[in-house]
Amino acid sequence: MYAFYSFVAGLVFGIGLIVAEIINPVKVLAFLDLAGNWDPSLAVTLAGAVAVGIIAFAVARARTTTLLGTPMRLPQSRGIDIRLVLGSLVFGVGWGLAGFGPGPALVALGTGHVKAFIFVVAMVAGMGIYEFAEWKRAQKAADALHKAHPPEHGHAHPKHHGRKHH
Repeated sequence: MYAFYSFVAGLVFGIGLIVAEIINPVKVLAFLDLAGNWDPSLAVTLAGAVAVGIIAFAVARARTTTLLGTPMRLPQSRGIDIRLVLGSLVFGVGWGLAGFGPGPALVALGTGHVKAFIFVVAMVAGMGIYEFAEWKRAQKAADALHKAHPPEHGHAHPKHHGRKHH
């Protein structure tokens, strides 16, 4: 049942993106062009989304479980750090260059939009690069920790098993 409701939520979200024309990069770029031929129509969509989000988060904070009975897991971090700022900048630059965000790009991909396909491929590649970089960062941190605090064994090196080799 959970998968069904997830599908319905995604479908409603996708239909909303289509109706608001957020899958149309020309419209999005016109909205972002404050110094040029600005199209303020997406501001109504943005205001509506913010209003719904404020109400939804207020209700969610008062609950411990979702309507489907699963644990309510809201973001715990409220801090602003360099990773958040850089991630926001990358998202904004990508949105401004392509006219797509991740959700609208996936919906536009379903409509056969070629530019959406290129965006989604680049987005997935970026996600892969990020995951690889995080893996390398975690590996370096683990290596540094291991060097700073080597494991103590009550016996000789495992290769030698405490025996002398001739």
